[in-house]
Amino acid sequence: MESMTGFGRATKEIGQKQITVEIRSVNHRYLELQTRLPDSLAPLDPKIRSLVRDSVTRGKTDLTIQIHKSKDANPNLTWDRGTAGFYYQAAKEIAEEYQIPFDLTATELLHLPDVIKYSCEEEDLDELFLEVKPVVEEALLNFHTSRLSEGERLKADLLQKADELSTYVDQIERKAPLLIEAYRTKLYTKVMDVIHNEKIEIDDNRIASEVTIYADKICIDEELVRLRSHVVELHKDLLKKEPVGRKLDFLIQEMNRESNTILSKSLDKDTADLGIHMKTLVEKIREQVQNIE
Repeated sequence: MESMTGFGRATKEIGQKQITVEIRSVNHRYLELQTRLPDSLAPLDPKIRSLVRDSVTRGKTDLTIQIHKSKDANPNLTWDRGTAGFYYQAAKEIAEEYQIPFDLTATELLHLPDVIKYSCEEEDLDELFLEVKPVVEEALLNFHTSRLSEGERLKADLLQKADELSTYVDQIERKAPLLIEAYRTKLYTKVMDVIHNEKIEIDDNRIASEVTIYADKICIDEELVRLRSHVVELHKDLLKKEPVGRKLDFLIQEMNRESNTILSKSLDKDTADLGIHMKTLVEKIREQVQNIE
């Protein structure tokens, strides 16, 4: 299991180039990929994005690639003979016409505009991609190692919280039948007192039936069964190898719904306290699940 927070870096010397790739990510509901590439790699952006998308499914992810040439690399400079010749001839004719010294040096000539030019040799894109690809893959490997390490920490914490949640469910489950029966008896007694004081004649069996129906409405057996099932499913999903973040998002929503219902039907202070602790724990689990890919 991986966290959505991670960082990976790789650097490789290829010929006269140093290629550096950095990948970092933070939480996001979906995969949001942003690339920062040198101009020479702009045509390869779709291929580089594909490498990342094949490996990452969720998270706001930034990929940065830098290419630096070594100090000994050919700077690809050239000089323009036509431009240099124009400056030379113009300077010579001016000197002759105005009878001034002709003192233009080669160094001065090189500093005149457009005499020195960069030769723009187009690189073979297929060859350039083959150079960049292994560096991206190495950075992705380091990136996933980082996310796995954080994911293991998250998994341990969530498994502990899942066990704690099971304990709360157990405690409420043991209390619920006794509390419902006590509530049914108390409600029946109150109804009978009201009927007796108001001198109303109602069949006892009808009263008992209505009281039972109302008491059953506050029964939390079904909610406890569903919540326990969700906790078991949470435990299983946390041990899976594939990305489970989206599934856990939905599962936690269901757990939150059941815990809210249980809390709203709490019959006494002790059960209400357990329900509050349970709901708080589900919220903590929800916050942690937001970090999982």
